[in-house]
Amino acid sequence: MDAAMWVAKTGLDAQQTRMTVISNNLANVNTTGFKRDRAVFEDLLYQNVRQPGGQTSANDRTPTGMMLGTGTRITATEKIHAQGNLIMTQNALDVAVSGEGFFQILQPDGTNAFTRDGSFKLSPTGQLVTSAGQPLQPPITIPPNAQSVTVGADGTVSVKVFGTADQQTLGQIQVARFVNAAGLESMGGNLLRANAASGPVQLLRPGNNGAGVLVQGGLEASNVNVVEEMVNMIETQRAYEINSKAISASDQMLKFVNSNL
Repeated sequence: MDAAMWVAKTGLDAQQTRMTVISNNLANVNTTGFKRDRAVFEDLLYQNVRQPGGQTSANDRTPTGMMLGTGTRITATEKIHAQGNLIMTQNALDVAVSGEGFFQILQPDGTNAFTRDGSFKLSPTGQLVTSAGQPLQPPITIPPNAQSVTVGADGTVSVKVFGTADQQTLGQIQVARFVNAAGLESMGGNLLRANAASGPVQLLRPGNNGAGVLVQGGLEASNVNVVEEMVNMIETQRAYEINSKAISASDQMLKFVNSNL
């Protein structure tokens, strides 16, 4: 009975952690380019009371054995990189990736981070930057006399300058792909960091080799499904209640033993 309490306690801890994951998903339902997280459970070590296949006599073996579980835990949280809905904003500097890929953002320490948030702004020098002022890589600088900005589906950035009829090409926006995008490390600020789990970055021209295409004047919404998260929340709450009732039942059994034996 004491063991049952500790097993149920691991269930309480795991469900509480899962509720934190669900709460974070719901909190970011309006975050541009946010990808929802999913909690991954695993069972803990087993007490091997009787080995499966152990001999019970000279000619007989146990068909199943007896192993008692010690509970559960959350071993990982996995980002689900499903495509979010595209919201058209009619802002020329808003760019969404339709398909796989991330924008590459230069960090203050000289490294690159990655994001699906394409709500770009102009720095005082005309460079495309994030809302936090971090520049897009490769750098794109819009001239001050630009009349309009065009971002092609293949990432080509061009502008029309006042007084001229021709388009002037400024550069190429690349998208980054990873073998295991779920392994990217979340940094906050809509940014992700590459690591050994994600694999090396592959910089591609949009639309080539599986990379997504760019959509100007749009942003990718969060891929959080509120109804699904609410169902997950109810499921988590019920699982938490069941584990707490298991602890209560074990306590009542111990109380009975102490009072009557």
